[in-house]
Amino acid sequence: MKTLRVEIPDKNYDIVIENGLFKKLGSEIRKIYKGSKIAVVTDSNLYDLYGTELNDILSEENYIPDFIVVKPGESSKTIETLEHVYSKLALFNITRSDLIIAFGGGVVGDLAGFAAATYLRGISCIQIPTSLLAQIDSSIGGKTAINLKEGKNLAGSFCQPLKVLIDPEILLSLPEKYIKDGLGEVIKYACIKDNNLFNFLMSINSKDVLFNNIEQVIYDCCNIKKRLVENDEKDTGERMLLNFGHTIGHAIEKHMNYQVSHGEAVSAGMLHITKNSENLGYTEAGTYEKIKNMLNHFHIDDHSNLINQDIKKYVYLDKKNLSGEINLILLKKIGYAFIHKASLADAEKFIN
Repeated sequence: MKTLRVEIPDKNYDIVIENGLFKKLGSEIRKIYKGSKIAVVTDSNLYDLYGTELNDILSEENYIPDFIVVKPGESSKTIETLEHVYSKLALFNITRSDLIIAFGGGVVGDLAGFAAATYLRGISCIQIPTSLLAQIDSSIGGKTAINLKEGKNLAGSFCQPLKVLIDPEILLSLPEKYIKDGLGEVIKYACIKDNNLFNFLMSINSKDVLFNNIEQVIYDCCNIKKRLVENDEKDTGERMLLNFGHTIGHAIEKHMNYQVSHGEAVSAGMLHITKNSENLGYTEAGTYEKIKNMLNHFHIDDHSNLINQDIKKYVYLDKKNLSGEINLILLKKIGYAFIHKASLADAEKFIN
């Protein structure tokens, strides 16, 4: 078992990482929640795989779980689905002293977290992420959101969880495309803060080697996120480094109606903006090639053919667009990222 402590004033919580943790979820939750009623938000794929067992695990600790099941995928991050979750919470008579569990990937985590932040003006939430992307990134730090027709994650709130419980073994049940999706974000962490992690990733030569080391990889990424969240909870400074590749990535996702995965879209964004920042002299020569080789190493499609003039309108709607300026995340070199505040005209040099 590996444990990290996120220390934010009045909001400290643990991230617990352990192979096989799923079977211990009841006892882990009992350490911090003494009530009985739990609303579990999950998607239909996960409910079919784990619903009965998770119900039994929680019931063994005398919890009374009710499941709110949504459709898998980005299409569930909508106002309509959020309203459905609210209605179910009301039907279950969930009160402010009860608990919401997000059991799923990034979509479920965002949706359940936003519901927890806003229903009855706030209910405690535990994140149990089941995808690699959610385990290393979206379950930590309290950022929750839904999409609007105008763009990704435009309506949201901060909702720090009571606890984050991560079982890497759950990843073994995922199709390979979801592992690739998460690896896009793992590579992001290495690019912005950890050259040693970057070099280690390049040394991985099989799925077995990856999974033999996945607990440590998850820990390393979570540790980076933890430090950034502690220094900048509300995402107004250093935490923005986590957005490397996301300005263009989110635009690609929206332009493609979310038919491109988040990890692949972010990978494309990292590669594209680094190519331009290297050409403009902001980034060490050869950095673009290193990232491209890394994506090829893990067979991650960079979708460079999707980056065109049509994505600009989505870039300008991005949350990082502040009063006509965009905070672009650039690399000095692998392991060292920085924030470049750009006018919209200046930003075009990095986006084109």
